[in-house]
Amino acid sequence: MQQLPIDDAGPTQERLAKAGEYFQLVGRSRSSRRITMLDDPLGKAWLRQIIAATEYSALRRYALHWAAAGLQGPLTSVDLNRIYAFDPGQMSGLARTEAQLDHKRTYYAAKQAIGFRPSFVADQVACFGRGLQETGESLGLRSPYRARQKAAELLADAGHRLCAFFDALR
Repeated sequence: MQQLPIDDAGPTQERLAKAGEYFQLVGRSRSSRRITMLDDPLGKAWLRQIIAATEYSALRRYALHWAAAGLQGPLTSVDLNRIYAFDPGQMSGLARTEAQLDHKRTYYAAKQAIGFRPSFVADQVACFGRGLQETGESLGLRSPYRARQKAAELLADAGHRLCAFFDALR
């Protein structure tokens, strides 16, 4: 592992050690240095060359639309005084802004365009951060090797179809 100078602008040495080889370092000087962490399952699939760079980019865009649509759920804590209370001001399920509605429409159109199984794998890996083996096992494959292989195949297929979908939007 390469040692980076310690500064306040980047990840700590412990974070880099935990990421292992799954990060990119761009730029030589301190002011132009940029570190991109790729230790999520989608980034690992790209760095292991399971998916191409264009497929990685399309899957990241798919996950961005998912997150910007507000489909990941709220990041709130439980209010113990109102456990089973209904809050009509929260409008769960409805888009709060027009931009969020546009992201939601794009996400669902992309999901429909790539098909059921590829979209399932794309959701699990790109949006939820599940590994390829775990995703393949949820498809019903018992062998860890075959589970990884099938999930990788479907992820690459989803990325390829998403490339075509996003190119058609231009």
